[in-house]
Amino acid sequence: MKLSVVIPIYNEEALIPRLLERVFTALSAIKAEIEVICVDDGSTDNSLQSLKAYHEKDERLKIISLSRNFGHQAAYTAGLEHTGGDYVVMMDGDLQDPPELIPRMVAMAESGTCDIVHARRTARREKFFKKLGLMLFHYIFKKLSGMEDVANIGNFSLMNRQSLQALLSYKERSRYLPGLRFYIGFRQGVVEYERDDRLDGRAKISLPALYRLALDALFSFSEVPIRLCFFTGLAGMFICFIALIYVLVSKITGLAPFGWSSTTLSIYFMGFIQLIFLGILGEYLFRTYHESRHRPVYLVREIIE
Repeated sequence: MKLSVVIPIYNEEALIPRLLERVFTALSAIKAEIEVICVDDGSTDNSLQSLKAYHEKDERLKIISLSRNFGHQAAYTAGLEHTGGDYVVMMDGDLQDPPELIPRMVAMAESGTCDIVHARRTARREKFFKKLGLMLFHYIFKKLSGMEDVANIGNFSLMNRQSLQALLSYKERSRYLPGLRFYIGFRQGVVEYERDDRLDGRAKISLPALYRLALDALFSFSEVPIRLCFFTGLAGMFICFIALIYVLVSKITGLAPFGWSSTTLSIYFMGFIQLIFLGILGEYLFRTYHESRHRPVYLVREIIE
């Protein structure tokens, strides 16, 4: 049995030695041929040099260096497409995903009860506002996508070769891999863990990047936003119809209708609604345009194995 572990790396120079030591120590408990694939996502520090130095000590480490920073999901995709394992683990490179959980995930997959094993976070030791934003995203995504089990599940997971090939058969550019793992089906299991805060340094995924990833997830797996436009438009028409009846009755009965202030407010209200709808339509239109260009998800500059 061969096991592959994919870890995206972006400016994690200080963490790389501890990360790889913990990963290889955890994997030593598994009777399998091991390969650890670190994808350098265009790091601007000495992360690549640190990976190369570790590779000279342990050739089980495979390094994929991308030509520039393509983003978290693209880096994962690059690693997944270069794996050769019967089982493939995805985990982040900031040690918030404990590698000590991997043997348990492998045991679940080898038991034959599941093809995909997700790691679900039961608690987060992170800053309050980040934790609140992530909880809000997972709640909204769960409700809009209809995938109830996806809440509090991120990238940390294990897949067998069959489910991995199914996942890689989806070629969209705007991708949210945790959602795709649920979407492809297969037998799925869950292990639970408490997610630690970063061991060192600052988070490398900025808030704008997290915002874009959240939008990719919501617009890729739900048609609710576009349907919301339609139903809100119908509700607006109904409100306008009631207002028209009120104005006509006021004229007939001699009651004074609202003046210019109420009219102006209603115009502004409808204007804001239209702008919101144009924004929603623009999100779908941009993603359609993004997919139609057929640009590669990533470009590889160097592979060391």
